[in-house]
Amino acid sequence: MATFLYKLGRFAFRRRRFVALIWVALLAVAGVGAATAASPAADSFSIPGTEAQRAFDLLDQRYPGTNADGATARVVFRAPEGESMTDPANKAAVERTVHALQSGSSQVDRVADPYTAKALSKDGRTAYAQVSYKVTGFELSDASKDALEDAAKDGRDAGLRVETGGNALQAIPETGATEVIGIAISAVVLVITFGALIAAGLPLLTALIGVGIGVSTITALSSTLDLSSTTSTLATMIGLAVGIDYALFIVSRYRAEVAEGREREEAAGRAVGTAGSAVVFAGLTVVIALVGLTVVNIPMLTKMGLAAAGTVVIAVLIALTLIPALLGFAGARALPRKARKAGKPGRADKAGKAGVTGEADGREAAGERPNMGTRWARFVLRRPIAVLLTAVIGLGVVAIPATSLELGLPDDGSQPTDTTQRKAYDLLSDGFGPGFNGPLMLVVDGRDAHAGQSVKSAAARVAKEVRGLDDVAVVTPPTFNKAGDTAMLNVVPKSKPSSVETEDLVHDIRSTADGIAQDTGARTLVTGTTAMNVDVSQKLNDALVPYLALVVGLAFLLLMVVFRSVLVPLKAALGFLLSVVAALGAVVAVFQWGWLSEVFGVEQTGPIMSMMPIFMVGVVFGLAMDYEVFLVTRMREAFVHGERPGEAVVTGFRHGARVVTAAAVIMISVFAGFIGSSDSMIKMIGFGLAIAVFFDAFLVRMAVVPAVLALLGRSAWWLPRWLQKLLPNVDVEGEGLRTQLAGTADGPDADAAREPARV
Repeated sequence: MATFLYKLGRFAFRRRRFVALIWVALLAVAGVGAATAASPAADSFSIPGTEAQRAFDLLDQRYPGTNADGATARVVFRAPEGESMTDPANKAAVERTVHALQSGSSQVDRVADPYTAKALSKDGRTAYAQVSYKVTGFELSDASKDALEDAAKDGRDAGLRVETGGNALQAIPETGATEVIGIAISAVVLVITFGALIAAGLPLLTALIGVGIGVSTITALSSTLDLSSTTSTLATMIGLAVGIDYALFIVSRYRAEVAEGREREEAAGRAVGTAGSAVVFAGLTVVIALVGLTVVNIPMLTKMGLAAAGTVVIAVLIALTLIPALLGFAGARALPRKARKAGKPGRADKAGKAGVTGEADGREAAGERPNMGTRWARFVLRRPIAVLLTAVIGLGVVAIPATSLELGLPDDGSQPTDTTQRKAYDLLSDGFGPGFNGPLMLVVDGRDAHAGQSVKSAAARVAKEVRGLDDVAVVTPPTFNKAGDTAMLNVVPKSKPSSVETEDLVHDIRSTADGIAQDTGARTLVTGTTAMNVDVSQKLNDALVPYLALVVGLAFLLLMVVFRSVLVPLKAALGFLLSVVAALGAVVAVFQWGWLSEVFGVEQTGPIMSMMPIFMVGVVFGLAMDYEVFLVTRMREAFVHGERPGEAVVTGFRHGARVVTAAAVIMISVFAGFIGSSDSMIKMIGFGLAIAVFFDAFLVRMAVVPAVLALLGRSAWWLPRWLQKLLPNVDVEGEGLRTQLAGTADGPDADAAREPARV
């Protein structure tokens, strides 16, 4: 592989105009596709195989025209202190608002009048009008949303407090200025790392091009593939992070090769042949983790994973082709100012020029002072047990809150307190009880009822027994379809939708329904948003272990091929598990317990999003393996070329610690930029990924990895002979490339190339 990538790098450098033109053309085509694409048809959310989804599908069949998936809005009215919603003036204002809602948009299906639907609180001060639409929330036109807001203004003008909730107000999440700040921090880190504006700008430019192509393609296909609104946000988040990092490693290796005295085209080829190999395998681990989300069998999560994986593939291809092409355009301007003033730097300069700081050959015999990476590696080698215990115990303490993890999906109760959705949620909770915001829907299917049994008798029994359960506030009378074989009931819990009590109630109703089904033959299904959330959490919990086994297993095999070792991949997997559990602990502490919630702008604590654990496992595993591959590959390269195990660790840190540190800071800043999102899901993902990268890069890869390698010594690179024969030799460390180029290398380079490899 190294030889192929070497040739690819040299080709891209020589034919840089052609390569750059291709990428610009792809960006233009993707942009045109996004600009001319139709709006997404829907933002559907289905969970195949769950009871809640089966009930929704049954409703569509048995109650045609009801549009169970249509958007809904609740316009909540609150009378001033001392007044009632039945007062003539207030009633007239509500009726005018209801009329305005009915006539305001052709997308409105029906509006339930509060007075005819008896939607009045016991104290008479709160009422609500239910608006049902013919289309989903993301199909609502701006005119329909404006009509909803205008109707609410009419009620406010009459002296009532009016707030609006429901999924009709769905909007694409906003990330705010913090995303821009994250990119700005990345730029500063790159300038400090490279000491040259051109070199610092290349990773940012190529990452933005890659994200532009990826997100534009997602936008162009969103209508055809029914992609959710968060898909492009996730692709942007991951695409920026890996795009900058992959380009950073290629540019850094290129400058190191130039610093050793090689011509620029040769340096570009060698950079792509060595660091590019690590980029390919690092990208593969991310892709495996993201594509592996398909095993969860949640369409929205699958599409998010595949779209993000596509963006990662684009980032890898850009790093291998566009980066060497742009380095060709940049010329000597990609080097630090000192190196440009000194002329061609490197070992060829016998006068003692320093070359590129932190990127020269690094041998102290040549007079170069040890850098921070060297000093840290030697510190760890002297005290491996102390460093290992400190890092593991520290991460273990941070992971403790994860034992209290509670899962759920966000609703209007998790919205910021200044939004109308949250205000409507609170008004309904105060007026009708906490469970009113999360009613359960029971569907009684009597088509296969036993002889002598009817759906009416089965539904009556269901209603009677459910009323007797704990935490039930209200059970509505059943309504029947035209065929008379299906009934529908609503159950209002006493507790709020995201509570453990409501989850227990869902399970209790299903247990009760199973007993009734055995006696009558009429099955009862529980659905509704709350029941769907419960089913999602259960499905994700059940899928976590198989998903973890699949992803870690495939990546373990991949890393065995890369490092030709058994213990190094095992150590990498165990270190990842430690960092991801610690990250989950931090997420629980902030978003569930409320620690430092004001610092991160968390206005409402509650259960952790159901998708968070499995999503973090997938994304963080792929990103964590990036640093493992980049850092340990350099150690492996040194070991294969004759250095002792301890020396190889020092060499790996000498060349890689500074770049890996910069890459981690960049990735953390990019993810942290999404903490400013208005969407609680995006905010939580941004925080979780940022803290996970921090733990993995600085504690696991920088502390645990060298400590374990120091303790293992030469056995870290052990591989059974029979396994050596089975595994393909992909030559990530470039040994074959180095041997092949030995005939054309000069001086010390040729001598180094002829050193026997010791494995």
